[in-house]
Amino acid sequence: MTSSIIGISLGFIIILLFTGLKHMDKKLVYGLILTAIGFLYVGFAWMDWQALIINIVQAVFFLFLSYYGVRKGLYVLAGGFFLHGIWDWLYSLFQNPGLIPPHYDLFCLSIDFTFGIYLVVLQQGVVRDSRKETLGSSGLSL
Repeated sequence: MTSSIIGISLGFIIILLFTGLKHMDKKLVYGLILTAIGFLYVGFAWMDWQALIINIVQAVFFLFLSYYGVRKGLYVLAGGFFLHGIWDWLYSLFQNPGLIPPHYDLFCLSIDFTFGIYLVVLQQGVVRDSRKETLGSSGLSL
């Protein structure tokens, strides 16, 4: 439970930090985060060849998903964070749980889902703002 609270709290702190930096491209920042968290597992698994190969494959998968999300939109990135959170949770069922720190699965699941939910909400705000602009430019009011 503590690891989840820390993950959610850290997620909000990171979101607030990047929200305050207005000039940064949010899609790029969250795409880079999604890529980086995929590669963290590679560092944990370097002593176990089977786990290393599995983790390299998942890291490359999240790299390509991040790239696609940066190109296509926040919903794709949000989906990537949700998928990575599920990966975090399922990892100990398929791999040696001793490869990762204790409670890392719950910590990562909570931070990934915090980012995913934030990106869905952020995207909804972007869509809503673009609709206002479109309706406003056509002479219609909301």
